[in-house]
Amino acid sequence: MTASTRPPAIYYYSVIHERFIYLDIDKPTTMEPSPVSQKSSDSGLHIQLHPLVLLTISDQITRHAARQQRGPILGGLLGQQNGREITLEQAFECPVTCGLNNETILPAAWFEERLQQFKDVHKDPALDLVGWWSTAPATGPTAAQLPLHRQILQNYNESAVFLAFLPSGVQGANSNGAKLPLTVYESVHEGENAQDASKDMQVDGEEPVLNIKFRELPYSVETGESEMIGIDTIVQGSSTASMNVIPTQESSKQAQQTESEGKKPSPQVELTQEEEELISSLTTRLNAVRTLETRISLIKSYISTLSESDFASDVSKDNTSTTKLSHSTLRHINSVLSNLSLLTPAEQSTFSTEFLSQSNDVLLVSLLGQLGENVKALRELGRKTATIQAARQVSSARKNPSSMIQRSFDEELFATGNQGGPDSGMYS
Repeated sequence: MTASTRPPAIYYYSVIHERFIYLDIDKPTTMEPSPVSQKSSDSGLHIQLHPLVLLTISDQITRHAARQQRGPILGGLLGQQNGREITLEQAFECPVTCGLNNETILPAAWFEERLQQFKDVHKDPALDLVGWWSTAPATGPTAAQLPLHRQILQNYNESAVFLAFLPSGVQGANSNGAKLPLTVYESVHEGENAQDASKDMQVDGEEPVLNIKFRELPYSVETGESEMIGIDTIVQGSSTASMNVIPTQESSKQAQQTESEGKKPSPQVELTQEEEELISSLTTRLNAVRTLETRISLIKSYISTLSESDFASDVSKDNTSTTKLSHSTLRHINSVLSNLSLLTPAEQSTFSTEFLSQSNDVLLVSLLGQLGENVKALRELGRKTATIQAARQVSSARKNPSSMIQRSFDEELFATGNQGGPDSGMYS
């Protein structure tokens, strides 16, 4: 093979072996048949994919591209398996090392330690290794990924799934609502020819050679409450970050012009996080008001174009091409107008009275809560005062034993019900 026809190769640094490893990324298809099965899945498995897995995969691929790293990108998948449903809830990054035949495999010691760390953290609910993920071409998994999958099947989970992320799908996804650029596979053992596998088993009583094949599984995206909060925080952070606009060429030209004129550029005011979030919230509301204004102007323009002739032609059932009347649009407009009474009540005095009554109820409950807290604080103060007084009496008695004897004698003498007490009538 000449240098011009040699397949491209990549080198990446193995942390485990502390050396560069050579990988062929394009090999002849005759030597490495595709491991994707032509048959559809009949196992009934269903995958529930959580957004946190997508965020982790996106972050890892972004960092890999930003740092200009080479080598395969892959990681483990944690989740639960309940019957025929498998959840993919967590993902983590994994390095690779070189095997006996120069294939890429996972470092066993490192992977077991990291997997145990994740299990210790995620105990409620208990998560376990349910599969792994990596990037793949549009045609699906390649033969170079089979050693990794065999290692996970033999050592960790015999029913592990494989999530293939398709970078080509990201480049082609330009429209909103496009399909996610990923596919989930299960692994099955098939013969070299899946259609004639049953016939091969009957030839001379010999079993055919079974190879690992990948079959596509259906999946759906599921989101928990904690993930909703996290995603909402990420969205707010991205909207806040979008406020910090990168200076354009015009702004740079203006800055150069001010410097050439000898004017000092105006100092940029650094905003706090609360101020940036406030600006982002106000911007969102302003955009919503502008959108509402455009919708109202659109309704007004549509109503203004209608005339009495349109209604007359509709009544006479003379529907011509020039008729602009649309009953569905008018019903929507009527529905919107009928709901305006909920926002702006007709009787403002009744609304004010009801609002004042509810405000008083809320304030009364708040005052009762404060009163209860004050009573609790007073009881605690009385208890502490009684404890301090008792401690002072004990300390003074220890310093003056005669006063303690006198006080005990007085208590016995004037005790209620004793003979010679105040109520005995001796001194009357």
